[in-house]
Amino acid sequence: MTANLPLPANSLPANSLPAPEAAATQNRKADHLRVCLEEDVQFHQTTSGFEHYRFTHCCLPELNRSEIGLTTTFLGKSLGAPLLISSMTGGTELARLVNYRLAEVAQHYQIAMGVGSQRVAIEHPQVASTFAVRSRAPNILLFANLGAVQLNYRYGIEECQRAIDGLEADALILHLNPLQECVQTQGDTNFRGLLSKIAVLCEQLPVPVIAKEVGNGISRSMAEKLMAAGVSAIDVAGAGGTSWARVESERAKDGLQRRLGNTFANWGLPTAECVTEIRAIAPKLPLIASGGLRDGLDVAKAIALGADLAGLALPFLQAASQSEAALYLLVDTLMAELATVLFCTGSATLAALRQPGILSRSQTHLNSP
Repeated sequence: MTANLPLPANSLPANSLPAPEAAATQNRKADHLRVCLEEDVQFHQTTSGFEHYRFTHCCLPELNRSEIGLTTTFLGKSLGAPLLISSMTGGTELARLVNYRLAEVAQHYQIAMGVGSQRVAIEHPQVASTFAVRSRAPNILLFANLGAVQLNYRYGIEECQRAIDGLEADALILHLNPLQECVQTQGDTNFRGLLSKIAVLCEQLPVPVIAKEVGNGISRSMAEKLMAAGVSAIDVAGAGGTSWARVESERAKDGLQRRLGNTFANWGLPTAECVTEIRAIAPKLPLIASGGLRDGLDVAKAIALGADLAGLALPFLQAASQSEAALYLLVDTLMAELATVLFCTGSATLAALRQPGILSRSQTHLNSP
């Protein structure tokens, strides 16, 4: 583990990008990090839905806790635990240090990682190094990331391949963010005809394509359409965690956009609901649960409901902004919490968490396991 480094508040030098694009790009990326770390941008009313479930405690597990393993596979790659460091950032010096720290901890524990939208790196190659974490994490399952809407703004196979190649990525996330684009000042809101363009990418790209929301969820009917288009996996990224409508409202320069963000701050489908509905129609689909997961108990519930991986963003961002030691402590804690759930439910494996009677919907929505 390398020495802790202070995370600077400034971005890349002004001459790293051509003006005025430089200022706009830097400000947007820096604002996203600052707002997520400093402002209250969590869902206030809509929850992830995991609080409605509880595990059945087993007082005699007949297991040795030290022998419980958390290893799994996803998209053909072995993982040390069913954890994903969800897509967050890139494009600034602060983002570079955050991504490097996240990559190093992902490599240490052999967990999956996604980077933030690489659009800025495609348009301004000078900042591509802020995403380039493969040298820090040569063996991890690593996801590239672009907004699906960019397929309607002159992006195609070439740009997607550049995003993949720039990371040496194992898969490409296409994120779906219609609400965020509506609230974002001058957002890209032409989503017409995207499904057919996604289908072309799924057919022609050499790596799997993952469809991901950004915090408002993917419904059963949309999952069916995305699977028909050929996506290899879905990250539901449901409501209950960070509200990107609220984030963009905090950044808004005019009253209309701020009002829009506040109005739709709690819009979306709870993560637990998305997972259960999609798993019911697609028993074998590689499925990621993200959106409001905050601890290993949430991770365990997501796995029990049918997810293959559990993604967290804000907890990793908060830890990365503190120190490398905080990141290692976070992953140790998540894994210990998950192992404790397995042990105290008498589940020898992750798959055993899905056995009938292990998890049930609670009639009383108390803060209990």
